[in-house]
Amino acid sequence: MLKLQYHQQILLFKCLTLAAAVLIIVGLIAPLITLKKYIVVENTFSLLTGAIQLIRDGQWFLFIVVTVFSILLPFAKLAVLYRVLSVSSGKGTRGERYLHWIHSLGKWSMLDVFVVAILLVTVKLGFVASVELHYGVYAFAMAILLTMYITSQTVLLLEVRASDPAP
Repeated sequence: MLKLQYHQQILLFKCLTLAAAVLIIVGLIAPLITLKKYIVVENTFSLLTGAIQLIRDGQWFLFIVVTVFSILLPFAKLAVLYRVLSVSSGKGTRGERYLHWIHSLGKWSMLDVFVVAILLVTVKLGFVASVELHYGVYAFAMAILLTMYITSQTVLLLEVRASDPAP
């Protein structure tokens, strides 16, 4: 019975991981913000178009930071998490190695949210400009929060499974 519950939870977490991947994709391509300056100038940005604009503006360092921590790292976390869920058990060197990667990537888990927050703060210019948030921000934030939830629950599940004396 416990083995069936374990496999059902693993399947649920795999489905949630795929849902988080879809939310990240939506968060990357959907509009995040609209910046309105002086009532007549209006620009709408997604995370990807923002990264492209950084290249156009010659802001290579910011482009690399945004790309690594807000685009590549979330996908890497999901890939490793899905791989952990695909390993039959948390026991053994493969499961432990993947759990180590999850913990290592987890240390950076809030940096991607921090990058988006900095982006929002830097474009909010008070009375000179106004910022309107769009559904891309919410999709991206939900993906990050869902990833954090799945990661914590998977680690707990695998730790309980590893400490269980029954095969």
